[in-house]
Amino acid sequence: MPRKAMLRLVPIVLLAFAVCSCTAMQQTYGENPKAVLGSLLGAGAGAGIAAAAGASPAWIVGSALMGGLVGGYIGHRLDDRDKQLAAQAATQAFEHNAAGQASVWNNPDSGNHGSVTPTRTYQQNGQYCREYKQSIVVGGEPQTAYGTACRQADGTWSIQS
Repeated sequence: MPRKAMLRLVPIVLLAFAVCSCTAMQQTYGENPKAVLGSLLGAGAGAGIAAAAGASPAWIVGSALMGGLVGGYIGHRLDDRDKQLAAQAATQAFEHNAAGQASVWNNPDSGNHGSVTPTRTYQQNGQYCREYKQSIVVGGEPQTAYGTACRQADGTWSIQS
């Protein structure tokens, strides 16, 4: 099979895999909404990184699917205390940290840990926004994601991507 045909086939196979797992996703959402949130954030990060790298639309879709799978896996493995600690570290980082300064969290009960590091601050439509890097180690496996959070009118931070 020619290389060009194989490159076109990769996103189609990934899409078929994702469609076949819809039943599992419905069950997962009912039992574990953090896995779905992880999937959404992972898909956004995967697509964003591929788009920023100038990838073709097919690779952007494939990257979104792979990011969604990885994000769902991570979200599924984080317990409530992990999520609480990660959210506190993110709020600390967005509100108080200079660019490049990490806020770390560690859950000794699960062994999971991570950090949130703002990388850039800017204003958009009257809101302060911060780009950030988030690193999480779940079950000894490190994962990294990038995103943007913006301060809302009520003072809370909302993840944009």
